[in-house]
Amino acid sequence: MTLEGRIALVTGGSRGIGRAIVERLAAEGARVYFTCRTDPGRTDPGRTDPGRTDPVGIRTDHEDIDSVRTMFAAVGTRLDILVNNAAVNPATPLDTVTADEFDRVLTVNTKVPLLAMRAAAERMGPGGRIVNLSTLNTVVPAPGRLLYTMSKGALEQATAVAARELGPRGITVNTVSPGAVDTDMLRAANNAEALAQTAAFTALQRLGKPNDIAAIVTWLAGPDAGWITGQNIRATGGLLV
Repeated sequence: MTLEGRIALVTGGSRGIGRAIVERLAAEGARVYFTCRTDPGRTDPGRTDPGRTDPVGIRTDHEDIDSVRTMFAAVGTRLDILVNNAAVNPATPLDTVTADEFDRVLTVNTKVPLLAMRAAAERMGPGGRIVNLSTLNTVVPAPGRLLYTMSKGALEQATAVAARELGPRGITVNTVSPGAVDTDMLRAANNAEALAQTAAFTALQRLGKPNDIAAIVTWLAGPDAGWITGQNIRATGGLLV
């Protein structure tokens, strides 16, 4: 598989799953842009081939819907691959939910990805790929993660509808729903005992790694996945079977 000549945009691409996706897409030959809240610095995807271009970081905050305009201004008028990865996952039990926190989480996790899908579709031709990152929590709800789970459930439904609408143009739209992947976000939300129990309950007997998810996203972004659309791939290592 090769992504030579393809232009990709990954939101939230400076660390964790997002960084792994950026590096994997770039290693396959794509020209990759990624967003991050802080100084993007330099991403090294491990490529030393002459003529290859390092990923380009775009500093923007997805709590502001103007971030959509900022990132697409940097990308330009053509895009082949969009990966909506950026998300926030605050602790929000029902009895602590506020209107402001609702707006913040739904903006980052649902509104900005939806507007990004629209902007991406305007720039895509046949063979375009949109991949949205969701979570296992939409089918295995976690107490205290109400807004995160709710926002990702809405994104999954938007994916399904967009797949129907964009299919006639040859554009695929899919969701990848990771299980327990060893990232800063996962460790911030779980203690060591809970992580050990999760790994033990997983069929493959370990936590996922960011590269596990990046491999699936890259496949969906490539030519071999052209007959896959409107699907939600639950990449959990057998945490859910």
